[in-house]
Amino acid sequence: MRTTRQDPASAPVAMVSGATRGIGLAIARELLAHGWRVSAGCRTLPHAGVDALPQQWLACPFDAARPETETAWVQATRSHFGRIDAIVHNAGVLSRQSVLQASSEDFDALFEVNVKSPMRLTQLVWADLLAAPQGKVLVMASLAGKRVRSADASLYAMSKFAVLALAHGLRHCGAGTRVRATAICPGFVATDMASGVDADLHAQLTQPEDVARLARVALELPPTASVAEIPVSWSIESQF
Repeated sequence: MRTTRQDPASAPVAMVSGATRGIGLAIARELLAHGWRVSAGCRTLPHAGVDALPQQWLACPFDAARPETETAWVQATRSHFGRIDAIVHNAGVLSRQSVLQASSEDFDALFEVNVKSPMRLTQLVWADLLAAPQGKVLVMASLAGKRVRSADASLYAMSKFAVLALAHGLRHCGAGTRVRATAICPGFVATDMASGVDADLHAQLTQPEDVARLARVALELPPTASVAEIPVSWSIESQF
């Protein structure tokens, strides 16, 4: 899907959750720069940091912990753009609790945002993706969904293992159609979540803009070039 020279009125539309800052904002900027139209789901409005025309950009209130905002966001996107070609599940929360420390309430709150909301949103837009020339679902998982590094990371890892399974499940749901799903699995990225690390280490981390470029490539690949997972690490690990 080449978008740079398209008429803006016919350009593909991507919904991007968690687009207020960090990876989500970087993805929104990257897509806009390459001819996409973007509907940003943001917990904080008005949205800052994007310079785009109204026909290219829509910012909507969205909170993954509030299911009613999912329906409103999808409806607003359809009304504004008339189509939905892709959805990027970037919104997420971090937990530093172990599986022995966490309560049922902790588990439910984490999975509500990291797993259940992406599943519900995809269900809401699935018909739109089927109607698109090549529908795409992009799940921002994590290397934490590929391995568990410590006890303190174990509850968070459970949620990322689950959302990675969601991405693979959606790949199978799209079999026989032109809808494809990809999971991007970053390690440590230089976002607000890494604000407390040493400055020298912070400078070595994967940049949100690098993840955004990978996201755009995955979204623009044709259905005949389906990519299941893209692991991304700032350092050399034995597997990634």
